[in-house]
Amino acid sequence: MDPTSPALYPPISAIHGTIPTMHELSLATSIVESVSETLAGYPNTRVLEVRLRVGVLAAVEEESLQFCFGLATENTPVAGSRLVVHRLPVILYCSDCKQSFELPGLQSFRCPHCDGAQIEIRQGKEMEIDSLELEDEPQPSGSTAAKSTEEAQ
Repeated sequence: MDPTSPALYPPISAIHGTIPTMHELSLATSIVESVSETLAGYPNTRVLEVRLRVGVLAAVEEESLQFCFGLATENTPVAGSRLVVHRLPVILYCSDCKQSFELPGLQSFRCPHCDGAQIEIRQGKEMEIDSLELEDEPQPSGSTAAKSTEEAQ
């Protein structure tokens, strides 16, 4: 059999259940870099959870992002943390009738109140880190920090 035959290599989705894309990998890498920068101000702290707010129009495949986040966190201060994704619905504003509404589906971007087409997207395209859950790492007994605290008393 030809060694370049696709039959010899199962698709990544068959191995991991999802197909990671370069888009999600670059997003995951950016998230890890941002969280790592934040952690620099919190010594002896580890990350338990990274919580994201992701709009449904942000073109982010959650399963791929989860997989890529696991890869991107390896050997970083964020390793072992959990990624929690909160999906945000699309909220539109109609400038005709001055009302906001949640888009029920992507079939129509018309106002359900007045059938107006002067629509502005207010929510649904964003992707942002909402919060981090951090935990202080225990200081080993007999550490320099513990000794200097005792000497100061």
